[in-house]
Amino acid sequence: MGGFPILSAMTFLPLAGALIIMIVRAATAGSRDETQAGSEGRTALMAGLIISGATFLVSLAAFAYYNPAEPGYQLVEQYRWYQNISYKMGVDGLSIALVLLTTFLTPICLLASWNSINKRVTEYVVAFLVLETFMIGVFTSLDLVLFYIFFEAGLIPMFLIIGIWGGPDKIYAAFKFFLYTLIGSLFMLVAVVYMYQAAGSSDFEVLENYEFARSAQTWLWLAFMASFAVKLPMWPVHTWLPDAHVQAPTAGSVVLAGVLLKMGGYGFLRFSLPMFPDASHLFQPVMFALAVVAIVYTSLVAWRQTDMKKLIAYSSVAHMGFVTLGVFSFNEAGVQGAIFQMLSHGIISGALFLIVGVVYDRMHTREISAYGGLVHRMPIYASLFMLFTMANVGLPGTSGFIGEILTMVGGYQASSWAAFGAALGVIFSAVYMLTLYRRTVFGQITNPKLNAIKDMNRIELICIVPLALLTILFGVAPNLIFNITEGSALRVLNLMAGG
Repeated sequence: MGGFPILSAMTFLPLAGALIIMIVRAATAGSRDETQAGSEGRTALMAGLIISGATFLVSLAAFAYYNPAEPGYQLVEQYRWYQNISYKMGVDGLSIALVLLTTFLTPICLLASWNSINKRVTEYVVAFLVLETFMIGVFTSLDLVLFYIFFEAGLIPMFLIIGIWGGPDKIYAAFKFFLYTLIGSLFMLVAVVYMYQAAGSSDFEVLENYEFARSAQTWLWLAFMASFAVKLPMWPVHTWLPDAHVQAPTAGSVVLAGVLLKMGGYGFLRFSLPMFPDASHLFQPVMFALAVVAIVYTSLVAWRQTDMKKLIAYSSVAHMGFVTLGVFSFNEAGVQGAIFQMLSHGIISGALFLIVGVVYDRMHTREISAYGGLVHRMPIYASLFMLFTMANVGLPGTSGFIGEILTMVGGYQASSWAAFGAALGVIFSAVYMLTLYRRTVFGQITNPKLNAIKDMNRIELICIVPLALLTILFGVAPNLIFNITEGSALRVLNLMAGG
């Protein structure tokens, strides 16, 4: 790149765009009449789409300069900040894949809000752009202090998105989300301070090669786990997620499930395994047990839900259990499967929340009992819903199958009972997803209000069709992802082995 700081440009472009939108709004505040004020939201949304779209293009440019054959960090930028704390950014296969997922989903989220967000639209766009900067920053940081700043800062815009534009119980859900994640991260902050004092640096590459004492590893691992377990989320600290999903606007649910949950799995792969290998081996049976409980228990809970969004929220907890299983398998199949599962789940769960949002915008209810017979009035919707239902179940030919089967293969190599428990979750996911689809799409229309319901419009199709294409593409050509992430997966395992 000839020294051009492309990662910094990509990371802070959304933040710069948000500042410009706020400055323009402040400058024109006194001269707006009612008509102009009414069109301000559309202008802000259009500006947000342009800025987030430009960020996606910059991320593609960064990816074009990334060499998958080199397993280490690339496109590195480093500037001394304070003593041995640096502003250091870089990417490997794991982080560049999650960056692309983030920059791809953000414009979709803003476009999906075109008709559903009608109040304080400018602030809504600003919140999303600021959130995008913090999410990208998490995946591009190569300094522990910088990572922690981005990791925690992301709570603020997400808290506002839920608390201002959410449903009737939005305040409760927003505070629950904020407190759960903040309290978990306070333990990580203590660990960050200890690691800096012990190693004399907060640089990832220094910390990866620093051998912490076995007793220290145990406590550091638990401190990081407290934060990542909430973020993932793992049972039993998952209860904030269904409330947050149900109350969040549709786009908020998409970015929450699509990106924010992935920070937990990313944290385990970036910190817990390579920096605390002895503690990771020590707690492997515990993590397997928690993964199986999450997969089986939350699948059963999902089956009994009457709210479509809450059902998909519990489904997310179950599917992220496969990520935990794969990560702590400590083999290539498991780690590669966990990374693939994170990317696949980001696409599929995001699409499912958009699917729910389509009918919610028309009927203003997410109760499953309010629907039935949608195939008669919305055939395009029914077809896309079927695709993502099958992908969520893990049907071969979709990306959902690849991630689940690889994590179970990796899990079986480490523990046959854990793989068996995860397999039960696959069966249960078929039960609750097919039940949801049958009750909402098939049968006769019994609710008179559904007789006037219209099929998906152009904006909704533009949001969902790309996700459908990626679900199929990655399902039939998974090497498109594996070729990017293989070097990073092997590097994590080598660091665990002391290589």
